[in-house]
Parts: sequence; C-alpha cells; structure tokens
Amino acid sequence: MLPAAQHSALKTYALRLRPGDDLRQQLTAFAQQNQILAGTMITCVGSLTVATLRLANQEGPSVYKGHFEIVSLVGTLSVNGSHLHLAVSDSTGRTIGGHLLDGCRVYTTAEIVLGELPQLEFRREKDATFGYQELVVRPAPGPAPSPADAKDKARKY
Repeated sequence: MLPAAQHSALKTYALRLRPGDDLRQQLTAFAQQNQILAGTMITCVGSLTVATLRLANQEGPSVYKGHFEIVSLVGTLSVNGSHLHLAVSDSTGRTIGGHLLDGCRVYTTAEIVLGELPQLEFRREKDATFGYQELVVRPAPGPAPSPADAKDKARKY
C-alpha cells in the first residue's frame, strides 16, 4: 500500500549566490526571509572552493578544499528544518556527496531554482525507527481570520 501523498501548487524562485557565500547558510536565510514552510530544490549548478559534507553513516563533517563543480543539490527546505544533499566533482571527475553542511563556499557562482509548495508545511519530527528527525508533511496552516471575517461570520448566525 502506498503512503498518502499531499499535493500543492508550485511557486518558483530563481537566485544566484556570489563568490564567498556559504551555500547552506544562504539557503536557510532565503527560506527564513520568504517564510517557506515547504520547499524543494529544483536545480543548482555552480562551483565551490570548500565542500563541507556529512557523509553516509558518519557523525561529523568532512571538509574538502579545492575547486569543485556542483553536480547536484537536492532535498527539502523549510523554516522548520531542511534536509539537503550535495554532490560535487573535482578536476578529475571524482564525485562525492553527502548531507549539505555549513561551510560550503561558493567559488564563482551558484545558480539556484527553488520550488515552494504553499499549500503544504514540512516539519522534522523524531521517527521511532532510528531516532532521526524525519520529514512530516501536513497541510499548511490557514491564514488567521481577520476581525472583519469574524464579524461577517457572526452576522450570518
């Protein structure tokens, strides 16, 4: 049996990060500034001089210095917590990937297209299976009724 899926319209944003910007910190700041409750990475290309990743089944960060091409950035983005994976390749084509951490520094550019799902809210909640904070998808909270809406509703009854 397939899990129940939620759906939403899609709103898109395009942005470019500049040399020296921290990739994860800028994405987090963008989500905060735009109050993104449920977002997704659509695409990201660019280059880094530092790639800071948490590799599979590792507790701490791994830091790589040099010149890297961003070959993939995928995941979910939310003011309630994000889960992003980055893959980069070096000048020989060797590719490595893992969880995106703070400390990834843009070399020349990071060209990003983000998607926002305005009818949804992403939350991270502890899953009993392994104890990790995992994705929970809910309908977005509706706007709070205005005082005028409350008066109109009262008049109808």
